[in-house]
Amino acid sequence: MSDVLGMIYPWVKAFHIMSVIAWMAALFYLPRLYVYHSERVGLAGDMHDLFQVMEIKLLKVIMNPAMIATWVFGLLLVLTPGIVDWSQIWPWTKGFGVLAMSGFHGWLAGQRKKFAAGGPVLEGRSYRMMNEVPTVLMVVVVLSVVIRF
Repeated sequence: MSDVLGMIYPWVKAFHIMSVIAWMAALFYLPRLYVYHSERVGLAGDMHDLFQVMEIKLLKVIMNPAMIATWVFGLLLVLTPGIVDWSQIWPWTKGFGVLAMSGFHGWLAGQRKKFAAGGPVLEGRSYRMMNEVPTVLMVVVVLSVVIRF
């Protein structure tokens, strides 16, 4: 098994990076949709219905599959011999960042359910602030992997 993982390593790494890019794009965009939904659309009417469609499609068609692919390819990378030295700090900080990002993903999914149920939802300002969470986590993950501190 480890021979196979070593042979396909560049492919797994490439698909992992593509999955992360798609996941991050969705993690940046969904809170922005929530800002406009809460500030300009409200919780009823045609625009509310349109935002519901956009939010659920982003979550179910892009964000969820991208997160799953990120995890699958990431775990394959972890299982590839010689890639991760668990005695260093960086795999642990990266792991923390990925777990926190997954938790944020879940929080966003929960917020979508609140919009669907008609509230209560946060104010636009709160969603703007939450929009910075994936940026901070991305910095932690990228610095962990590239600098390997």
